[in-house]
Amino acid sequence: MRILVVHGPNLNLLGTREPGVYGATTLAEIDDSLRAAAPEGVVLSFFQSNHEGELIDSIQGAIESEDGLLVNPGGLTHTSVALRDALLAAALPFVEVHLSNIHGREEFRRVSIMADVAVGVVCGFGPFSYLLGLRGLVEHIQGAEG
Repeated sequence: MRILVVHGPNLNLLGTREPGVYGATTLAEIDDSLRAAAPEGVVLSFFQSNHEGELIDSIQGAIESEDGLLVNPGGLTHTSVALRDALLAAALPFVEVHLSNIHGREEFRRVSIMADVAVGVVCGFGPFSYLLGLRGLVEHIQGAEG
């Protein structure tokens, strides 16, 4: 099983960017924890960009090579119809993850325009959101295969 982990804008600054909201864990540490937690037979690859088009290209590139996506769209969660369209076009199961609880933040952050087409959404558990999302995605893909 192959899963692409897609990190959106500003996530490269984790560990130093608003640690009161996003914590002190770096993106590299999140990726390492995902590698360590991936079940046997699950191969993870990672992509981060601050550019919407590059994120879309990575999702489109996953169509032929990946079984699913773990996606933190960052601020694009609330605004990017193009990213949503790319996820729909890829037709791969994906889980949306967020470090913070987007539903407990500013009004504009409470709406995800991708959540309704995701397998699931995990938010508010800091870096553990990624681990929960990975577990759920793997279970979903295994259930679809079985």
